[in-house]
Amino acid sequence: MVGLLGILILLVVMIVLQMPVGFSMALVGFCGLWYVTGLNSALSMIGTETWSSFSSYGLTVIPLFIFMGTICFHSGVNKNLYQAAYLWFGRTRGGIAMATILACAGFAAICGSNNATAATMTTVALPEMRKYNYNKALSAGSIACGSTLGVVIPPSVVLIVYGIQTGQSIGKLFWGSTLPGILMALLFALTVYLLCVKHKDWGPGGPRVSLIDKLKALPGTIEMFVLFGLVMGGLYTGAYTPTEAGAAGAFFALVIAGAFRKKLSWKGLASAIADSLRVTCMVIVIVWGAVIFGRFLTISRLPFVAVDFVSTLVVPPFMIMICILMIYAIAGMVMDALGFLLISVPIFYPMAIKLGFDPVWFGCILTVVTTMGAITPPVGICAYVVCGMAEDIPLSTVFKGVFWFIPAYCVAMAAMIIFPKIVLFLPGLVR
Repeated sequence: MVGLLGILILLVVMIVLQMPVGFSMALVGFCGLWYVTGLNSALSMIGTETWSSFSSYGLTVIPLFIFMGTICFHSGVNKNLYQAAYLWFGRTRGGIAMATILACAGFAAICGSNNATAATMTTVALPEMRKYNYNKALSAGSIACGSTLGVVIPPSVVLIVYGIQTGQSIGKLFWGSTLPGILMALLFALTVYLLCVKHKDWGPGGPRVSLIDKLKALPGTIEMFVLFGLVMGGLYTGAYTPTEAGAAGAFFALVIAGAFRKKLSWKGLASAIADSLRVTCMVIVIVWGAVIFGRFLTISRLPFVAVDFVSTLVVPPFMIMICILMIYAIAGMVMDALGFLLISVPIFYPMAIKLGFDPVWFGCILTVVTTMGAITPPVGICAYVVCGMAEDIPLSTVFKGVFWFIPAYCVAMAAMIIFPKIVLFLPGLVR
């Protein structure tokens, strides 16, 4: 009961007082520990957990992958990806929007951030869609939804944090989310195509491009595939750990952007470092608060009570899982996805294991569900990013465009539930 009360208080603190997620979890966790164990014990735990959180070797993987993504962002790799996708698919009805989604998928493979993907593609793709008089809602919705692939397709900060929190292999989580990410990209592109077939003036085709020009655009995408192959290939073969993969990715991104492409200036490098520090500090503070709050939940025995309660139910396991996913989908609409994941995983992860679900599958489908929170109101951070950078498109129009893609999310999640091998096939091949 104390643990459940703590969760309710936490939601009130975050939503009503609008306190940052990490500090909210730390504050409520500390007060809960104080109530349950006493002030001296709570202060001792706070000190211990703070030290262990900020000195954890496992967390070093987060800034490394973030740094890799910011280097690619500031070196202009995204522009080459979009240009190639545009030349190959722009001629099709709705092709520029489909090219945007495919470019989002490619950039996600070396970025790991939905916000960076949204900002990048708004800058690169929106002017082209305006040029050919694309429907504003379709333009904004395709960018916002495509940007969420930055969290699903590895490397993903959300999957890294989930892996650290549950002790699961980050490499297997990365491979597990690869096929769902590709499936989502294809479903988003199909959604664009169907909308443009029904409403022919929403996405007119672009100019005809010769095969020679299309082939000339492909070499510009090589560095993305090389970087992705170096990182994921090393994880697949067991050549290095996830932390070493992050270091290798950051190093090779520097080499590719600075030495081969020569597109990364000193100013761009400084901006990449500053952006990496900013995002890393935010994530680490959230993890720190979640660790303190998680300790409070453990001492209050709420996770164990929840598992015992679930074990007494006579409901099919998949029905319970659907209820869990609905909780995540609704919660993602009103609070930060990563924060809620860190709060809820200590409760729902033991339940999922007790019900017989694979932990890698559970982490991957939670990631897909929480990405909807990045585009749905009232939080919808990716929608806000697109709206902020496209000054002539109101937020209501962005959200209108986003809702056309919600069925694609539902189909992807249904496929993952009905055919779990979509997630588990590639991790099963990892050494």
